[in-house]
Amino acid sequence: MNEFMQAFGPSQILGLEQIICALLASFVLSIALASVYRWTYQGLSYSRSFVHTLVLASIVTAILIMAIGNNLARGLGILGTLAIVRFRTPIRDPRDIIFLFACLAIGIACGASVFHIAIIGTLFFCLVAVYLHRSPFASLRVYEGLLHFTLPSGSDGTLDKLQKDLLLYCSSIVLVAMRESSQGEAIEYSYQIRLTDPTYQAELLETVVKTEAVTDANLLMHRATVEI
Repeated sequence: MNEFMQAFGPSQILGLEQIICALLASFVLSIALASVYRWTYQGLSYSRSFVHTLVLASIVTAILIMAIGNNLARGLGILGTLAIVRFRTPIRDPRDIIFLFACLAIGIACGASVFHIAIIGTLFFCLVAVYLHRSPFASLRVYEGLLHFTLPSGSDGTLDKLQKDLLLYCSSIVLVAMRESSQGEAIEYSYQIRLTDPTYQAELLETVVKTEAVTDANLLMHRATVEI
């Protein structure tokens, strides 16, 4: 009976110093986490508001945890209230979701006054994030691209010679598209290529351009940070 009354009774009353310490800790630790996120960000659509969200989410979570305290009924009520709220902002990068979740974890730890877990957890998370940013771990080091050029119809000999020249710079070449142009007088070719070395881009394109009868040659290299 006593345990039941403790769970559904008044929540633990925190002192002013405890509240301020929890809020300051969540703020400082989330600032550190947001700084690491900004430093290690490699995408193209950087959002300043998302960085602000990381810090504010940690503080809000700390406030919620302090408000709930050890009161089970209040926790269920807040959980039901949050379930009504619909957040429709799309987050495309899973890495952004993890950073946001980490800030929520910081807020929970600070709100529960387990500061040693919050500090050690934040430091470890930041160190791992920096390590993954600086190390080649999970990097797919292949230099793929799309080569496009146009040849007059009936230039099979020139095409065979060009393919042999491409193999000097590429580990593989695959024809992915071919269509007629200029009312059938020319054919446009698109090859997916994989360079043996990234420094061969200029030499390969120069070789294609200098090939007899080749026109409209261009090379588009794949970038890991760009979604096409």
